[in-house]
Amino acid sequence: MTLLIIGVLAFVGLHLIPYFATSFRAGLVNKLGIGGYRGLFALAVLSSLAAIIFGWRGTIPEMAFNPPAWGFHVTPLFVLFGFILFFASQAPTNIKRVIRHPQMTGIFLWSVGHLAANGEDRSIILFGGFALWSMLAIVGANRRDKVWQKPDKQPIIKDVITVVIGLGVYALAVYFHEAVIGVRPMP
Repeated sequence: MTLLIIGVLAFVGLHLIPYFATSFRAGLVNKLGIGGYRGLFALAVLSSLAAIIFGWRGTIPEMAFNPPAWGFHVTPLFVLFGFILFFASQAPTNIKRVIRHPQMTGIFLWSVGHLAANGEDRSIILFGGFALWSMLAIVGANRRDKVWQKPDKQPIIKDVITVVIGLGVYALAVYFHEAVIGVRPMP
C-alpha cells in the first residue's frame, strides 16, 4: 500500500508543478534546458507510474465501504465521457468552447466513475488521488491563465471525429480491461 501511495503522490505532485511551482519549473528549465526538463519529467512520471502499478498489484484490497448498487452501472458512462473529453483536449473542437479543461474534466469523470463502483482502500487511494489531482489542476490552470479565451468555433466534423476516436479507444479499453486489469468493466 505504501508504494501505491508514494506513486500516486509523486504522479500528482509532478503534474501540479506547472500550476503551483512555476518558478521551480522555470529554474529547472533554465538549468537543464527544455529538452532536459522534459526528459527528467518523463522519467519521473514513468517512475511514479511504475510505483502505482507495482503498488496496486502488491496491495491486498480491503473494503472501506460498500459501493452503491448503481455505481457499477454508471461507471461505464462516466468513463466513456471521460475518454471523449480526454481526446477532445488534444484537438480543435467545439467541446473546448463549452468545457474549459476537457482533459482534466475527463480524468475527473473517469475517477469518480471508478470510485462509484469500487469501495476498497486501494481504489480510494488511486481514483481519489486522480480525482483530487484533476480538481487541483483545474483550479491551478484557472489561476495561472486568468480569463478564459474561448477557442474559435470549429466545424462539427471535428467534434464527430473526436467522439468516434473516444468511442473507439473506450471500446478497446473495455475489451482488454479484464485481461489487463483483472476486473470485468461492464455490468
